[in-house]
Amino acid sequence: MDSVTQIALGAAVGEKVLGKKVGNKAPLWGAALGILPDLDVLGAAFLSGTDQLGFHRWVSHSLLFAVGGLGIGWALSKLHRDASWREWSALAFWAILTHALLDCFTGYGTQLFSPFSNYPVAFGSIFVIDPLYTLPLAIGLIAALCQRQLHWRRRLNALGLCLSTAYLLTTTAICLHVRSTFTQALDDQGIAYERLHVVPTPFNAVLWSGLAGTDDHLWAGLYSLLDSDSAVHFRRIERNTHLIAARRDDPPIQRLFWFSRGYYRVERHADELYFYDLRFGRSDFYLDSTGTYFFTFRLLPDPSHPERIADLQRTNNPFDAQRTDLALTRLWYRLLGI
Repeated sequence: MDSVTQIALGAAVGEKVLGKKVGNKAPLWGAALGILPDLDVLGAAFLSGTDQLGFHRWVSHSLLFAVGGLGIGWALSKLHRDASWREWSALAFWAILTHALLDCFTGYGTQLFSPFSNYPVAFGSIFVIDPLYTLPLAIGLIAALCQRQLHWRRRLNALGLCLSTAYLLTTTAICLHVRSTFTQALDDQGIAYERLHVVPTPFNAVLWSGLAGTDDHLWAGLYSLLDSDSAVHFRRIERNTHLIAARRDDPPIQRLFWFSRGYYRVERHADELYFYDLRFGRSDFYLDSTGTYFFTFRLLPDPSHPERIADLQRTNNPFDAQRTDLALTRLWYRLLGI
């Protein structure tokens, strides 16, 4: 999730765990520890393009790292002697762990069990920025911190936590329903597939994007909870794996295969190869064929052995404000089932 949400969650958890005993120090340290796992992005600047892929949400988002919060709790108990080592450790552990668990509900992939396993946990039930999750959490926390009476402070903070958690669980239930809808639509249309990826479109849990894949191609479709029926129009997307068939054992390609989980497309432009991770969508939200993919990687050949891929580079497509506004407008109408 975004940094604002993780800071708010960490602060609310800190307040819940230790606010009664240490006052405002609890949400302040909770906020700091709540954003701590995302500081792994600072290390990416020192890595190659291949090594950067999957570095975010790696060990810093693992269960092991959360257990490491016990050491942070010990240090905090030496700095603030108004609570015991166990109490500060509980705050650190839960502030770090809830960050990782919340990220698991997005579609990016969180290596919760690293370094023992690099499996990316991704429930895909909530977009990385969702105001309906963040606002109750933040409002409850702010209202709590403005209270002088302890019982109201604890109640308002708990209310914000409960409402945001209830919304998160609701999106999970919606995700299961949407997966069932996509599965039924694919079966009704006789589309064979081996894998299915379902995620909400930006900032909501009403309009969902689905990707169904086989070895040769993918099928992309949209479904809104406000649609008049459960019929889904699918758009066929060729994967073009043959373009990298001779290079598939190169480490950067293997890394891309792992990261994209099979939801990719390869294209050649001006004698350069580009690899697109389709899970993160396109600028046209699959509403037409004019968009560019948000996650684009340029494959860099080895200068001494051009037939090999030596590294990869994440590229950013040019921003077109007018086209973006049009796409967002069309997305809004599609969300309404129009």
